[in-house]
Amino acid sequence: MKHSRRLATVIGDVVGSRKAADRRAVHRRIVSVLEAVNAELLPVRPLTLANGDEFQGSFEHVGQALEAAFTVRLRLLPEVDTRYGLGWGDVEVLDHERGIEDGPGWWVARDAIEWVAATEKQAALRSVRTAFRSEAPDAPSPAAVGAALLCRDQLVGSLDERSTRILRGLMQQQSQAELAAAEGISGSAVSQRARSAGLAAVVAAQAELARVR
Repeated sequence: MKHSRRLATVIGDVVGSRKAADRRAVHRRIVSVLEAVNAELLPVRPLTLANGDEFQGSFEHVGQALEAAFTVRLRLLPEVDTRYGLGWGDVEVLDHERGIEDGPGWWVARDAIEWVAATEKQAALRSVRTAFRSEAPDAPSPAAVGAALLCRDQLVGSLDERSTRILRGLMQQQSQAELAAAEGISGSAVSQRARSAGLAAVVAAQAELARVR
């Protein structure tokens, strides 16, 4: 018996996974991060590795899916980079025991991640890592969400390793003093990086994206 509901779907995979020196270590790290994010965000279907380096999960709202995808990506950076396709649409459970699902919600997420994989090959758009698609009438505007994701990904893609770590700390609501101590720099240096690298803008943009319904 089929059961259908409208959900926000997430498909993620590793960028350049075949180039990893230790694929087992990458696998273990992904599993660890997915488990932590699942515990924090309580998805409908937990983010789980499916085939190879690909992982999938689903959420009640698009904003939750956007937050989950960005949280996973940021916690894996800079050693492991990942791309994401997000969708909004009906999802059918074909087999509860085996966890087999189908439907437009997954089809559009697959379209989205395939678009990312193709688009990031363009030099001008090589920082693209996330896309959202939907054909459902009650979906948030894919064009508006997509524009925000393009700008956010461009900012994140321009960061060096220290700025990435500071951004991760800001997203986890660490204080400026805590970040400065962890990096071995002054509090003013953290503040200067947050301004010059656009880290505060990324945090604010992500907060807005998490509110999308």
